[in-house]
Amino acid sequence: MEKHFKFTNSVIGLPLFFVVFLWFVFWLEIRFDFDFVQNGIYPRTFSGLQGVLFSPFIHADMEHLYNNSIPLLILLAALQFFYADQSIKVIGYGILISGFITWVIGRENYHIGASGLIYVLFSFVFFKGIQTKYNRLVALSLAVIVVYGGLVWYVFPSPEITGNKSISWEGHLGGLLTGFFLSLVYKTPEYKKVIKYDWEHPDFDASEDKFMQRFDANGNFVNIPKIEENEEQQEFSTYYTSNYPVGYEIVSNEKNESKPES
Repeated sequence: MEKHFKFTNSVIGLPLFFVVFLWFVFWLEIRFDFDFVQNGIYPRTFSGLQGVLFSPFIHADMEHLYNNSIPLLILLAALQFFYADQSIKVIGYGILISGFITWVIGRENYHIGASGLIYVLFSFVFFKGIQTKYNRLVALSLAVIVVYGGLVWYVFPSPEITGNKSISWEGHLGGLLTGFFLSLVYKTPEYKKVIKYDWEHPDFDASEDKFMQRFDANGNFVNIPKIEENEEQQEFSTYYTSNYPVGYEIVSNEKNESKPES
């Protein structure tokens, strides 16, 4: 399995390209005085559907963009390193599905930012690692939940405080659900544990195993009871019969050597 964990240029290139592109879009907005907010997701309107595709690349200000850049770099690198075959699909479908969920359940306001994708990556890496039961991926899941476990609280609605910026908990919830869904859809047979022993098979019957028969129900070592065989089966014939005539020639017990001539 270790051969599947390979460090390639894409492990650094993919997250770096994605984040640099986000900053480029933000620079265009500042430099040419564009307002891309209206290209975000506006729930349950036809024009708002464009935001399903565009919203992850639009940010309100520098702080919003900076807060999303660091988690994206880390989670995209982890996704590309451990799940290289599924990474592009998870990113693409993660953006579309989580954005559509936000469009369906969101409040009537513009929803922008890459935080939905962050929740997709967080959810996929965590749940997929648990599902594989492979020690390195389980360790990755635990590391992700330790570092970013606090993100879970932002998938629930919170009262809006006047003067503070509203957080799109709908986008976060959509991302979390999407990541879990994609972890079930995309299989990772390369990380499936290879069965080496008979007792690892699902149809293994301990009662038929010679070694397991040495232990009782309490786990104590016992001797296997001797099976009494039929006396007739234990008797061995002292003679043999044949359907073909057999001729015997009696040879005296002498060495078959020629005597020297005197």
